[in-house]
Amino acid sequence: MPKILLVEDNEDNRDMLSRRLVRKGYEVVMAVDGEQGVAMAQTERPDLILMDMSLPAMDGWAATRMLRGIPETQRVPVIALTAHAMSGDREKAMAAGCDDYDTKPVELPRLLEKIEALLRRRQGEAAAGA
Repeated sequence: MPKILLVEDNEDNRDMLSRRLVRKGYEVVMAVDGEQGVAMAQTERPDLILMDMSLPAMDGWAATRMLRGIPETQRVPVIALTAHAMSGDREKAMAAGCDDYDTKPVELPRLLEKIEALLRRRQGEAAAGA
């Protein structure tokens, strides 16, 4: 069962998305801000991180850049989640180290496709490195 770290400060979004992911067979652990997300990424060892970009304390941009600098988390796929679907946001997310980008409100089928593609890619990289 793949483990997903959901970093999201909005309780309603966290609850809705985590329940839907669990129903799809994922284990979900949650953090409410970027600092907690970085800490949990190191202790929980998720297979993938869903990172809200607009977070209190440390935003998702900074948290993702920090994760990329930590050996234990630098290869964990990160999908940026943002309600701010402005021109250039996708490029900004990729430049911060995200592997993909999705907009809110979340369309679960589209997000699941992205999650599954990144998990397959990660499994392929692990098999090639073994």
